[in-house]
Amino acid sequence: MADEATRRLVAELPLLRTAAGPRDREGWAGRLKEEYRALIQYVENNKRADNDWFRLESNAEGTRWFGKCWYVHELLKYEFGIEFEIPVTYPATAPEIAIPELDGKTAKMYRGGKICLSDHFKPLWARNVPKFGLAHLMALGLGPWLAVEIPDLVAKGIVQHKEK
Repeated sequence: MADEATRRLVAELPLLRTAAGPRDREGWAGRLKEEYRALIQYVENNKRADNDWFRLESNAEGTRWFGKCWYVHELLKYEFGIEFEIPVTYPATAPEIAIPELDGKTAKMYRGGKICLSDHFKPLWARNVPKFGLAHLMALGLGPWLAVEIPDLVAKGIVQHKEK
């Protein structure tokens, strides 16, 4: 069961309607518009709440995404490059976010720096297809992963602030 803050966060994100992936040329354009609207809404919500923590952009087709995410721990900002591709079976299959510079530094990561979301996020995604999109991936997948992993990696000395 999700806590009240998580429920409120999800309630503020637009749900998507179009069940189309990159293979469906006509449907994909509509889905991509919905994805951008939801991401813009999520970023605006974050900025209003003084919780701005990522930048994301895509290639022209909307199939490859990349950007930066950051996590503030003990008043220090830790910034990481992120990337993912939209699976051909999207939206039935959630994208796998990679943080290449953390590859091999935590057990909660697969080869290539792909973060492990299988226990908690992927079942949630599966129950909410096609309503969940990339904004949900960031809010319910990457955000909580960073909140758990980055402080642990810093405490273990595996990740160090760039100024140190």
